[in-house]
Formats: sequence, C-alpha cells, structure tokens
Amino acid sequence: MNNINTNYSFKTIDDAINYLIKYNHLTNYFINNKEDTFRALRNITMPYDLSYEYYELQDNLLQNQLSKKIITKQNNFPEGISLWLGDITTLEVDTIVNACNNQLLGCFTPLHNCIDNAIHSWAGLQVRRDLIKVMKEQNHLEETGQAKITKGYNLPSQYILHTVGPIVSNEVTKQNEKDLESCYLSCLNLCEKHQLTSIAFCSISTGIYGYPIEKASKVAIKAVKTYFILNPNSKIKKVIFNVFSKRDYDIYYNNLK
Repeated sequence: MNNINTNYSFKTIDDAINYLIKYNHLTNYFINNKEDTFRALRNITMPYDLSYEYYELQDNLLQNQLSKKIITKQNNFPEGISLWLGDITTLEVDTIVNACNNQLLGCFTPLHNCIDNAIHSWAGLQVRRDLIKVMKEQNHLEETGQAKITKGYNLPSQYILHTVGPIVSNEVTKQNEKDLESCYLSCLNLCEKHQLTSIAFCSISTGIYGYPIEKASKVAIKAVKTYFILNPNSKIKKVIFNVFSKRDYDIYYNNLK
C-alpha cells in the first residue's frame, strides 16, 4: 500500500501532482506543463488506496477542465443511427465505448494518444480503481469481444463500456470479424441491461490493433442494424458512431449510405 500522511494539503494542481509523485515513490516528475504532468501521473498510477481528499481535488480539477470544453449533448442527435466527428470524451450521452486491452485497466503510457488513455485520463482514477476490482473478481484477462461497465465519473457520459477488440496481424480473418461483431453486440446488450437509451461507439480495433477501418466499419454497422432487427422493442434509441478524423468519417458515411 502507498498510504500518505492524511494531513497532506489538497488545494491546487501542485498539491495533486506532489501527492501522486509521493504515492508512486518518485523523486521528481515533470512533463511539458502542470496539466500534462498531472495527466501523465494519473496514467501511471495504480489507485489501490488513494485518499478521499485526493479524489475530491482530482474531480474539481477535471471538472474545471471539462467546463472549458464544448460539450455535445445527446439531444443534438436524432433517434436511430448517427455519425459524429469529434472527441468522444466530450459527448453527453448515457454511455460511451472504450476500446481497451485485455488487462482492462487503461493505458499506462504517459500522454499516449490512444482512446483508452484519453477516456481514463478525463474520467479520473476511479475508473481504474473500479476495474481493478472487476479484474480481481474475474481472475482472468478479459476475453476479446466481451464488455464491462463502469461509471463515467468526470466525463459528460454517465457510463463507460470497456471492450477488447480483435488484433489483426495480416489479413482480416473470419474470427476477427466474429470477435469485432461480438464487441458491438456485447456493448448493446450491456446498454440494454442497464436501461441506457443512448450509446456512442468509438471505432473499435482500427487503431494500433490494425483492423482496416473500411472493413471494421462494415462489421460495426451490420452488427448494430442486425441488433435492432432482432430486438425491435429495444430501449436503446440513439446509437452514435464516433470518429476522430475526416477520412474515417467519410468511410463510415459511405458505408452507412
């Protein structure tokens, strides 16, 4: 455990940085600026026993940063399937989907530009804390195509669905297609189970996992449409495909047509 004196001061970002430096048994740590340093420290921290005072300060700091961002509300989207280009961590929907690895604990590489890092960074260390408990109870790595749910904490979304997509080495195989389809169906089933009415999917497996987005988008669209054909009384009213580049947007747009 990493217990720290409870008399530690918790008022500013400097206090949060110094607390995490001591918690992680570091002598010094600084990257670019205070905001990046704080994020990087959150990326490397295993939150076994962070203090209540730390979480309170972290949440205040993250909510302050969130207040400076443009939030896109679910009312901006019609019922049915939508396509949206932007930062998924700024979507105010019932749940967003995080593409993660089979350890399920987020990205530990400081300031990495993957979606797993971004979602954990802006949600807060409570997400990793909760997933530590999930993995301890499960006692094995998360299987490809499955999904787990956590609260969204400091994100505009209420919840996060964490799913492990398939890794494509060379050519896309039938098993890759089946596993990717399972990611989308597992998330939709969890969404239904928790009575959530809106969900935003990232483009699962199309980053460092190497799934060509042209093929992945077709699997994603087919899986979602098939789900609603098989579940005509679904409580899910809005499904948003979220992309982060104009190229990806055009690919999804053409396949949705």
